Amino acid sequence: MMARSSLLPFQHAKLGGFLQAPPNLGNVYTGDAFLARVLERLLPPKTFAEVHEDLERLGHRVESEIDPLGMQCENNEPVLRQFDAWGRRVDELVTCPAWKRMKEITAEEGIISSGYSGKFGEFGRIFQFAKCLVFHASSGLYSCPIAMTDGAAKTLQELKLPQFDSVLKKLTSQDPAQFWTSGQWMTERGGGSDVGTGTETVAIPKSDGTYTLHGYKWLSSATDADIALTLARIVDKGEKAQDGLSMFLLKTRREDGSLDPGIQMMKLKNKLGTRSLPTAELLLDGVVAQLVSDPGRGVAAISHMLTVTRLHNTTGSVAAMRRILLLARDYSMKRVAFGVPIAQHRLHVDTLAGMELTARAATLLFFEVVRLFGLSEHGRVGNDDEENRQLLRLLTPVVKLYTAKKCIPLISEGLECFGGQGYIEETRLPVILRNAQVMTIWEGTTNVLSLDTLRAIAKSNGAAIAAFHANMSRRLRQVVKPDLAPSIGRVQAELEDLVAILPELEATEVMARARLVSFAIAEIAIGVLFIEHASSGVAQGTDLAAAKRWASQMTKWSLQLKDAERFETDNSNQLVFEGYPGPDFSKTSKL
Repeated sequence: MMARSSLLPFQHAKLGGFLQAPPNLGNVYTGDAFLARVLERLLPPKTFAEVHEDLERLGHRVESEIDPLGMQCENNEPVLRQFDAWGRRVDELVTCPAWKRMKEITAEEGIISSGYSGKFGEFGRIFQFAKCLVFHASSGLYSCPIAMTDGAAKTLQELKLPQFDSVLKKLTSQDPAQFWTSGQWMTERGGGSDVGTGTETVAIPKSDGTYTLHGYKWLSSATDADIALTLARIVDKGEKAQDGLSMFLLKTRREDGSLDPGIQMMKLKNKLGTRSLPTAELLLDGVVAQLVSDPGRGVAAISHMLTVTRLHNTTGSVAAMRRILLLARDYSMKRVAFGVPIAQHRLHVDTLAGMELTARAATLLFFEVVRLFGLSEHGRVGNDDEENRQLLRLLTPVVKLYTAKKCIPLISEGLECFGGQGYIEETRLPVILRNAQVMTIWEGTTNVLSLDTLRAIAKSNGAAIAAFHANMSRRLRQVVKPDLAPSIGRVQAELEDLVAILPELEATEVMARARLVSFAIAEIAIGVLFIEHASSGVAQGTDLAAAKRWASQMTKWSLQLKDAERFETDNSNQLVFEGYPGPDFSKTSKL
């Protein structure tokens, strides 16, 4: 055999012997010991045992099957083929086999049906959202169709319309051959959250009681869904569109699977993140739809789905936080810097601990709202019913805005834990951050939801904040644990200060400080939940440490609300619009 020499024209490059070991995701349920303890505290023992076993199994399936499928979805983005080779309009939305498999898995796992089966009664939603939490970050964004489908199912369930019983059955089926997904086609060019004034689509009545829809949907969630809920203005016999919006249900496809000819896909959105999820602009021109709401009451009908979809948004935020933490924790044991694994560097571990505290806070608040949601659906008769209803209304926008706002900086910090590799797309780390950005936008921006929080307080004539005060105070009083006494005192003081200062602020001041109020409510509630959890029978030493750390680090929101200058809004206008050639709105601003 001829010896290798410099005469050989082709040789392997010498790349060195070191290769960095990538992080291992592992079982996302068993890897999150805190989640298991939260569920054990909230669920009856027999229910928890069954739920725990199922989530362990799902966690293994995520690791072995679902996460690789999610990677395939991310690597094979949907494509819109509008015309065939002969010029015929086909509007074929091409998605990868892994995306289609996610739909089957959603049915098989009962991701939707577990919230409607009634098997666990008031605890059914806790089980469902725990499954969503385990599934979400590996689903390749199939979590969006899941959210839309759950919202549609909740709407049809609440409206109790027998003509849609067969549709509801399909939306909640565990048979992949029968399971349907739903889209929500609400957003038009003139408005996002402001659907009331931004909707131009009209509905023309037909003699058989159905309608044809005509309009342009600017952003269609879950474009490849089997059905969709959408809003339109009914045109009366005088050919004038009614003022109020109505909600309609439409089937997107014909029996042969082709797109309904009354729908044209104009383009797919080119988005910062969630790129594996097909989101399109749609022209509706004659698609047949059935009226779901009472005429002119479409916006009111949306309220049935808002709690559901906001909780799914929260699921996405909490799941993304937990994913980056699981990966960063594992990587810290493998990455060696300055002679030792970075897990032995105190500053690095302290950074991870701060991130873990935020993730645990989000998890506690999330499952508190899920618990209240389950109670509301099963209507336990008792003195606490009205208090729970007020708490659910108040905390739903709060949990969505808070977790969405917290997850982005946490994930950004998490990317730093991987050094330069956190910036490399092939690691699948940057996509976590890009996808998370939508959480602050979808289902209402931070400002929109902050104002909704104030609306919950105002429309209840203060009953919502009174219920919050009474509930949180009672739960703090029920904790008898000397180690937690200073923490209880701190959280109770912040609660009392918030409740005392709100009536002192003028309406315009409260509106301008809506974010501060919402974040204060979130952090106080989380403080109570940390203390309650740390005093429970399932608590470990880390739970006590987390409760103390949270209380000691709480923001003094009352001081921020008191010290904010009264001319802040005018000052803000001057800062923002200095040099801008336009009208001066500083004296006419509504907020």
